[in-house]
Amino acid sequence: MDRSIRAHALPAGLLAAVVVLDLVIGPEVLIGLLAAPPLVAASVTGRRATAAYGVLAVVAAALLGVYDRQYTGAAAAAQAVRLLAVTGSAVLALAACGLRLRREADLARVTAEAATAQAELDAAAALQQHLLGPPPAVPGLQTAARYLPAVRSARIGGDWYDAFPAPGGATVLVVGDVAGHDARAAAAMAEVRGMLRAVAATTGPPPSPARVLDTLDDVLTRLGAPALATAVVAVLTPTGDGVVLCWSNAGHPPPVLAGADGTVRLLERTPERLLGVEPGSRRSDDDLLLVPGDTLLLYTDGLVERHDRSLDEGTDRLLAGLRRRAAEPLDAVVDGLLAGLAGTRHDDVAVLAVRLPG
Repeated sequence: MDRSIRAHALPAGLLAAVVVLDLVIGPEVLIGLLAAPPLVAASVTGRRATAAYGVLAVVAAALLGVYDRQYTGAAAAAQAVRLLAVTGSAVLALAACGLRLRREADLARVTAEAATAQAELDAAAALQQHLLGPPPAVPGLQTAARYLPAVRSARIGGDWYDAFPAPGGATVLVVGDVAGHDARAAAAMAEVRGMLRAVAATTGPPPSPARVLDTLDDVLTRLGAPALATAVVAVLTPTGDGVVLCWSNAGHPPPVLAGADGTVRLLERTPERLLGVEPGSRRSDDDLLLVPGDTLLLYTDGLVERHDRSLDEGTDRLLAGLRRRAAEPLDAVVDGLLAGLAGTRHDDVAVLAVRLPG
């Protein structure tokens, strides 16, 4: 009610003011100003109210013409023009009001659609985070994990990270990527992630990353799971000299090792097949010794792939970024690597970094 009163205050007040002024001033003719109230009403009221103000303005103009003796002699022609102007203003105001209401309706519809889309994106992001779980905490190691959705997708996809204890006191690290950027890819990711955990828990101790991937590939085939995925599985096993890193790669971007001595290098090896491509194929393990201060970075291809540069260029930028930030706290290292991706991600990104305290 208060809003309706405020909306009518300006056009009604203007109409009354013109009429009162004309009656008070007398000889001065203010009838032409009655063209204004309908136009003002068009900007703040609905069609019916605008039409009503238009009718009132025309009637008031006609009656004031009688009061001001504007229908005799030479004044009659001028009065006719004023009446036409007020009438035209009323018609124009009605059209303008209709246009404004249509635009407001369109804006309300677009706003509602945007709110619905944002709610869906927020729900998708919450679902993705629920599927990934909390950032993994590995006893005896510093860890940092991040997931960023693609900026032009449903904010849900098949990238994941994971870390969990394994038989024999080892720790398993995983980063993988199921093809797709939708709910189906996220569901497949959750399935593959859970199967990999189960396989690793029954392999070893300590589990062989290559055997974990091979067994997972066989299980996916037997169950008919339609997942096409890449993954890196790494197993960290403490020893008296440090921590032994053993890893295997199923068609995934190679891990990066930032050494305590300042060196940064890819842990490259002969490419081996993706999961779901050729079940029955066997993969191999590689290993090396990590010492205090070493940092291991696992990531998905969204961190290095861009439409405006090659994969090699993206990888070089990643290595250069790690060299610049190697001495920073681990969370700052990961956040710094991701900072340059804002607004440019065409693929989702998962990152898992671990550092041996030293």
